[in-house]
Amino acid sequence: MSHPVPARYPAPAPRPPMRPLPPPVAPSHSGTRGVGRDDFVSGEAVALDLPSANIGLRVLSGVLDVMVGWALFVLGLIGFSKLLEKVKLDEALANGLFTSWFVLVLIALPFVVETATRGKSLGHLALGLRTVNDDAGLITARQAFARALVGVVELYLLFGIPALITAAVSSKGKRLGDLIAGTYVIRDRRAAPPARHVAMPPTLSEWAATADLAPMPANLSNGIRGFLDRYASFTPQAQAVTGQQLMARALGYVSPAPPSTASPLEVLAAISAERYQRDAKRIARNQKLQEALFSSAR
Repeated sequence: MSHPVPARYPAPAPRPPMRPLPPPVAPSHSGTRGVGRDDFVSGEAVALDLPSANIGLRVLSGVLDVMVGWALFVLGLIGFSKLLEKVKLDEALANGLFTSWFVLVLIALPFVVETATRGKSLGHLALGLRTVNDDAGLITARQAFARALVGVVELYLLFGIPALITAAVSSKGKRLGDLIAGTYVIRDRRAAPPARHVAMPPTLSEWAATADLAPMPANLSNGIRGFLDRYASFTPQAQAVTGQQLMARALGYVSPAPPSTASPLEVLAAISAERYQRDAKRIARNQKLQEALFSSAR
């Protein structure tokens, strides 16, 4: 009795070699692709870029809020003193009215404003800032109340010194009230970067569109930009030497390598133009996500 001969399967085709990954980059430099350590991710796995406001904007916004708060408080005291001149009140009642005015102006008013505007104080409205929770969402009434309550101590009674100290050591510029409430302040108004006149070389457009571009160090990006801007003013020798050096450094952050027939000028121009296009798209996408996030609860 003959046994069936097992069929021979064709040998698997050799797998194409994998493209090398770009060199590792610190999370603080993640700006073009990927999700860094401090990025927020939406339900669609898209990095939501909500940059925290710098200390300068935070200080200026806080100064505006404190000035308005003190002005309202002093005006109320002046009116209260004139009232006491006309009407004789019991000392306990006068102290109660004074305490009520203090709580109303320095605690209740900031709480109501931030709750009603979804994270915007008067200083935030003037400078284009917004307070969000640590998940990049809208703050709650509880968080707004905690910020207002702690703000009386750190901003009004201690003249903002604790706020400056905690903002200086915090990665997101949080003041003491933000640390307790679980919030931080972002730049709510963010425009796309100005147009840069770096034309994409037609011969490299297809390569640049499919290439993996890792974030570059700031000094390298600025060097490439300066080289492209002042290329015509360089001598032919400087154009060749500087272009080769910059391209050699830039290719460490690009995969796969460009066609061997491309010149350093074309490669650097293609990298710069593609990075700008991706950054502009990323900022526009994140701006839409941010607007949708803040308008959903209105």
